[in-house]
Amino acid sequence: MSAITRYCRIHNRTLYNQGQPVFTQAEGTLDDFLDAALQALSIPYPKFYKMDRASKLGFLGAEMLVKDAPLLSRYAPEQVALVLANAHASLDTDIRYYESTKTLASPALFVYTLANIVGGEICIRQGIKGENAFFVTPAFDPDLLHTYVELVMATDKTQACMAGWVDVLGDQHDVFLYLLEKQQPAGMPEHTAEQLRKLYQ
Repeated sequence: MSAITRYCRIHNRTLYNQGQPVFTQAEGTLDDFLDAALQALSIPYPKFYKMDRASKLGFLGAEMLVKDAPLLSRYAPEQVALVLANAHASLDTDIRYYESTKTLASPALFVYTLANIVGGEICIRQGIKGENAFFVTPAFDPDLLHTYVELVMATDKTQACMAGWVDVLGDQHDVFLYLLEKQQPAGMPEHTAEQLRKLYQ
C-alpha cells in the first residue's frame, strides 16, 4: 500500500512544508516573492529566474518535497512518476506573451506557453523519467488525482509519484504537491481522496 510521505502548500505568498510555514513575504510582487523564496530555501539554480510563474511555483514545491531526501538517491529515474493539474493551463504566461507581442515578442516567454511545461522543469531538475501527465480541471479535484495516481502506482515499474496542483493567474497562486511512495515508514497518511482534500485545505 502506497502512502503520502511528504506534502507542501504555497498560497497567500507563504511556503508551507508538512503543514508548517517556512517562508512568507507579503510585500512586493508575486515575482518578488518567488525569487525571495528560492533564496530562502538556499537553492542555487540560475535557470529559475528565466522560468514562468507556474514553473517557479512547481519548482519550489518539488524542492520542498525532496529537500532532505533526493528522489534519485532512492529510485531510478524511470521509477518516479509526475502527475499535475491546474485550472488555468498556461493562461498567466499566455497573457504576458500576448502583451510582449505589442512591442517585440519574447521567445523566452513563448517556450512557456504550454500548460505542462511546469512538469518538464520539475523533471529536468529532479531527474524524473517515469510516467508524466497533466490535467486541466475547473478546480482542485482530489478524486481525479487519487484515481489517476493510483493507476500509475499500480504498475510494477513506478515506485514513487510526485503529484498535485500548481495554479497561477496574475497574483493568485495555489500549489499543493505531495509525494507518494510504495516503500515508506509506518504511520504515514494513506493515499485517499479524502486525505488529499484534508491536506489541501
